[in-house]
Amino acid sequence: MGDHPVLFIPGPTEVDEELRQIMAMPLVGHRDPKFTAVVQDVCRRLRDLYLTAQATAFETCPATALMEAGIRNLVPRGGRTLHLVCGAFSKRWHEIARLCGREAEALPVPPGRAHAPAALRERLRAGPPVHAVAITHNETATGVIEPLRDLAAAVREQAPEALVLVDVVTSLGGAELRFDDWGLDFAFAGTQKCLALPPGLCTYAVSQRALARAATVEERGFLLDLPRAMADTNEGKTLATPCVPLVYALQRQLERIAAEGLPQRWRRHLALRDQTLAWASASGLRPFVADAAARSPTVSCIDALGGDVEALARRALGAGFKLDKGYGDLKGKAFRIGHMGDHGPERLGALLAAL
Repeated sequence: MGDHPVLFIPGPTEVDEELRQIMAMPLVGHRDPKFTAVVQDVCRRLRDLYLTAQATAFETCPATALMEAGIRNLVPRGGRTLHLVCGAFSKRWHEIARLCGREAEALPVPPGRAHAPAALRERLRAGPPVHAVAITHNETATGVIEPLRDLAAAVREQAPEALVLVDVVTSLGGAELRFDDWGLDFAFAGTQKCLALPPGLCTYAVSQRALARAATVEERGFLLDLPRAMADTNEGKTLATPCVPLVYALQRQLERIAAEGLPQRWRRHLALRDQTLAWASASGLRPFVADAAARSPTVSCIDALGGDVEALARRALGAGFKLDKGYGDLKGKAFRIGHMGDHGPERLGALLAAL
């Protein structure tokens, strides 16, 4: 712990010393052949992370920029998007689509709930056709994980021409995600969540059919023109100057994730969630998400039941930890523990003991 509070917030996440040291390296020019090789290697390794044989890349930007890029590239002007809204971040994507001039439709559920594939299937059957369905896999604001595999299958069955766009910001590298097997078309995640690096880069995967769609859409922009950016970045030639030290750190973190193994990493996050919820139960508290199947493996939202969240946060800070005091309408009513990235049971246990 030592010189700073250990972060158990839902991002940015605690960064290991090895990765921090890499980012203290002398700067390298982004057109240096050595860095070109690193960019190409990172793009290859991202395919293993997303579990795809299709296209992956990264850009120096927040994940919110990829929300916008997905709309601008994959939904033509005048096109309709359907957004599965279950919290603040899925709501943000819906608003972004509207601000990009698309017909943005929301299919909401109450906070703390996940969407039922049957309800999505019925909307796609009965309502107007859509160009894309936007899903937030793991809604950070409430600690809900959506049944992504089944929701994507519902889109494929009922609206096969619609693209499946997915925010995997707090699930990539922390929860099961299979881009190809689940029939996804576009997915993105920043580095500051389950990848346990500082913010600054956003990774993404795009299906071949999505790239083909994008090639027909006008006014895609420049930096986040997906067909161009994907091709150039995979050749090692980023369109603009990237955050060079962070790319080196991402390369090393992808190596570490591969060494741990994705299934093992997924199981570790599930175990951390169960450890957190067992503590909550023993403390007389309860998860904000009632359905056990919808409880996130990377961030637990705990109903404070009228307790003093500020005092709890002060107690954590006094022991050398930082937790979240609730987001949006839940601020002060529920608190969140982000058990994602490289945290293990011992460090989480120390936080829970302090609480």
